[in-house]
Amino acid sequence: MLELEKRLLKHIELLLERYPSLKIVKDDIIGAYLLLEECYENHGKLLVAGNGGSSAADAEHIVGELMKGFKMPRKLKINFAEKLVAENQELGTVLAENLQGALPAIALDGHPALSTAYMNDCEPLLCFAQQVNGYGKVGDVFLGISTSGNSKNVLYAATTAHAKGLKVIGLTGAKESKLIDMSDVCIRVPQIETYMIQELHLPIYHCLCLMLEDKFFTEIT
Repeated sequence: MLELEKRLLKHIELLLERYPSLKIVKDDIIGAYLLLEECYENHGKLLVAGNGGSSAADAEHIVGELMKGFKMPRKLKINFAEKLVAENQELGTVLAENLQGALPAIALDGHPALSTAYMNDCEPLLCFAQQVNGYGKVGDVFLGISTSGNSKNVLYAATTAHAKGLKVIGLTGAKESKLIDMSDVCIRVPQIETYMIQELHLPIYHCLCLMLEDKFFTEIT
């Protein structure tokens, strides 16, 4: 089994206690987490795209959990808070008291003007790939969510991601798919019915977000 800090393993253990069927993908969840941890330790970012209504909403949901406090307040580091106040006493004080630590993440479905412009002028299925091409840097991670694992817009994005030096995480259902072979880690939840797959995706990415928050915002004494 892949090694993981004990304090982070508790999140996996709670997930499997609540969803025993996910024991089959335990190592894949840990593997995905470790890719994300390495990315953020090296000042990278997460690009996430989901095909279809639920998966696109999941992409936005993940970004919401990473870019602000999830369970923890994520107070700013003292030196940055002091810089804000030094920049502007009145405004900086409010910022220092209310801004939260963030893990950089972008949902690629969340740019309708860009997406529709590209889809109108170019190739519609490449709208996620175009954003990976624009945003992606070596060391970043692309997370592709597709219940079938064969959504072409996600596959094009995954191909572009690897070509640009990003790691790729797939989140799919149990069936064999093209995204499996394109992913550095693919989490295949043990369901084949679309809505049942979607129901298991959420607790998995919540667990990943909790682990990342614990890793990067818990002060170890």
